[in-house]
Amino acid sequence: MQTRLDFLTTDKDAIRVMMGVENQIAKGTLDILLKELVRLRASQINGCAFCLDMHVTDARKAGEIERRLATVAAWREAPFFSDKERAALEWTESLTLVAQSHVPDAVWEAVRPHFTDAELVELTLLITSINSWNRFSVAFRKMPS
Repeated sequence: MQTRLDFLTTDKDAIRVMMGVENQIAKGTLDILLKELVRLRASQINGCAFCLDMHVTDARKAGEIERRLATVAAWREAPFFSDKERAALEWTESLTLVAQSHVPDAVWEAVRPHFTDAELVELTLLITSINSWNRFSVAFRKMPS
């Protein structure tokens, strides 16, 4: 595949807005490893090679272990994730696949006990952000270096 368009340089104002969202997420209270697991899971679902490559690297730098990186796609079956991480990953999948799932009440009930209201907003912003980046990267065929 070839890159279709370098969206990062084509519309710098749009990217500045996206980076503003990332700056807000960075200021949040969610654990960095949780953030990277969420980014990885959404990027797996969306088939975004660029984002997967970037966030695996970022997760390793933040201290994530290989076993968890290797099994995040099978988080339901793998014993390496906390209840809070499982709730976040389920929320991630449901929001990423919103056209199919419509975020059922059961998913809400699973995530609700693990996060404050503010954390739920932050988590949802994180998920919508990585989904936006995935869509930019997949649409314009951004490739890992």
